[in-house]
Amino acid sequence: MARTLSQYHCQSCGAVTAKWSGKCDACGEWNTLSEERVEATPGKKRKAGGRAIELVLLAKSEQTSPARRLVTGLEEFDRVTGGGLVAGSAILIGGDPGIGKSTLLLQLVCKLAAAGRKAAYITGEESADQVRMRAQRLGVMDSTATLATATNAVDIAETVRSTPDLDLLVIDSIQTMYVPNLESAPGTVSQVRAAAHELIRAAKTSDAAIVFVGHVTKDGAIAGPRVLEHMVDCVLYFEGDRSHHFRILRGVKNRFGATDEIGVFEMSEQGLQQVPNPSELFLGERQHNVAGTAVFAGLEGTRPLLVEIEALVAPSSLASPRRNVVGWDSGRLAMLTAVLEARCGVPLSGRDIFLNVAGGLRIAEPAADLAVAAALVSSVSAKPLPARAVFFGEVALSAELRQVPQAETRLKEAAKLGFEQGFMPKFSKKVMPPSGISTTQPDNLSDFIELLSGRY
Repeated sequence: MARTLSQYHCQSCGAVTAKWSGKCDACGEWNTLSEERVEATPGKKRKAGGRAIELVLLAKSEQTSPARRLVTGLEEFDRVTGGGLVAGSAILIGGDPGIGKSTLLLQLVCKLAAAGRKAAYITGEESADQVRMRAQRLGVMDSTATLATATNAVDIAETVRSTPDLDLLVIDSIQTMYVPNLESAPGTVSQVRAAAHELIRAAKTSDAAIVFVGHVTKDGAIAGPRVLEHMVDCVLYFEGDRSHHFRILRGVKNRFGATDEIGVFEMSEQGLQQVPNPSELFLGERQHNVAGTAVFAGLEGTRPLLVEIEALVAPSSLASPRRNVVGWDSGRLAMLTAVLEARCGVPLSGRDIFLNVAGGLRIAEPAADLAVAAALVSSVSAKPLPARAVFFGEVALSAELRQVPQAETRLKEAAKLGFEQGFMPKFSKKVMPPSGISTTQPDNLSDFIELLSGRY
């Protein structure tokens, strides 16, 4: 007869221990062990043999057709997923509370339903009337999309199998789903893992795409076991500052397309609106002739993106000057300030430094080094940078400027928005800038500073 045992699962990494402790030995997090009851069946002697599986050739003689994709009609969403939803794929989308995940997915479901596709939205956090209120605000009340309120993953999986020609299923959210044969509460590691496995298996057998909404922790990572991100085919993050009106949909994993692609949406009273040219949005409120601002010609996936970087260097009365960074890596700022002072003589020690990427966008690529350096030098000298210039390039510890990929793509985007000059490293292969924009290619950071306004 089966009996129940107590196990303690880490809600951060999924490690299992027999006894509770304040700190998880696997990941080092504190107060993350949660008790879960599991059934223990008497041990049975297993058969030694197994069933042989059939091995097939990787290269097939007949022509294989590519995976069928479902184009949603939201171009920004399709860009991030690699051209649309692959049939039978599983997608996990996370983001801060109130950022607009449910709004985006409800619009997605209604968009597909308007195109004649069969799409369903299942929520475990809201009632059907609450979802209808959101649909009324978005102006999609007349949609033919289907809706349900449920949290039993086994029931939902059976619904998926019994619904013919289902194209898309949205689960909002996976932390509210549970499997009845587990005694643990919804949202625990075992429940999230079991519920996701049950739903993904049902979606793949019925050839329907499934999208999970995932809660995030205070650090911005998707809550629950890390194995959940390995189970799905695509992981998306919905980012943005709620004080700003635009949102970034970023892909961090995609088995059927490129990663690091972004889609840009603007939050309005009618829901999320697509932004086909985000560079105009990020530079729309830029003021010229202001010291400490530089325009960075960046690249997010395959999309060129121009964004303004703001720096303020001010005298500090503190023993340890402040280094406040928003939208960039603080460690990289520390490295860059050390190079500017040690290699180029720019006086930054004993001063507070504040750095901000305008609009709340977060930049990760090293190509932003040159733009940040230009903004810092401009703030120290109180001299504005050229108004129609863009900057990109990686800075080494030796103050050498290193080349970055797709320089011509960055310059083309800058020329399209009316910029006339590009500061960048020298390239081994000759770069052909588009008409209307000239390039300046210094060897190192000291030469770059001399080109701008001399030494300090």
